[in-house]
Amino acid sequence: STFPWATVATNITGSFAIGAIAALPFGPTSRQFLMVGVLGGYTTFSAFSLQTLVLVQGGEWPKAAANVLGSVILCLVAVWLGYLLAGSFRGGET
Repeated sequence: STFPWATVATNITGSFAIGAIAALPFGPTSRQFLMVGVLGGYTTFSAFSLQTLVLVQGGEWPKAAANVLGSVILCLVAVWLGYLLAGSFRGGET
């Protein structure tokens, strides 16, 4: 099995977008629709989980660990950067 780069990239870009939406002035219904509905459908936690399981079952523990740690860290950085960038468009009022 190969490393799931496409899933990692999808989750990072989705995290960035969620961070940006969190910082922008959307109403609660619009925010929920965008973050949970649209981006929840875009990001791929179930694929991430399955791909990690397949790596573990294949004995590829280093790749599985890299997938878990890398995804969590990179997605947290991405959501933070999205929040900062969007907040800068609002004049720092985040």
